[in-house]
Amino acid sequence: MKKLFIIIPIFIILIFALVIFKPFEPKEKVIYIEPRPIPTVNTSLPSGSEKIEVFAFHATQRCLSCINVGQYTQEVITQKFANEFASGKIIFKEVNIDLSENQKLAKDYGVAGSALYVNTIKDDKENHEEDVTVWRLVTNEAQFKSYFEAKIKKLL
Repeated sequence: MKKLFIIIPIFIILIFALVIFKPFEPKEKVIYIEPRPIPTVNTSLPSGSEKIEVFAFHATQRCLSCINVGQYTQEVITQKFANEFASGKIIFKEVNIDLSENQKLAKDYGVAGSALYVNTIKDDKENHEEDVTVWRLVTNEAQFKSYFEAKIKKLL
């Protein structure tokens, strides 16, 4: 009878531990995430621009997202708009806001951290806006590039 009083609590503790810690469940769960639809391009910038300037602002220390925004943007411009890039109609520049030579440009755009700005020039008037949509797409290269290509096409 004494053995039964020892075995039953041990058995209950063991069952409780198995329920709480679930040692027999797989450690990694595979989660399938449906791809999000590519956002529509909403911009206040004028189409038919004579020149487009794209600035990827960043600090000296950069996270992976900041690096990817610059890289994906540059790839879209140089690969999808190679003629416009070669002729200077589209300009891309990564701007380190920590460097003294870039302080004025960062101040003109009101940038204090990582940001992607598109500036269109039409009728000698500059029109610039920050593109915040790219940050939602930065984890999906294909969606990022499709979105940004559509945006540049809309501005040309």
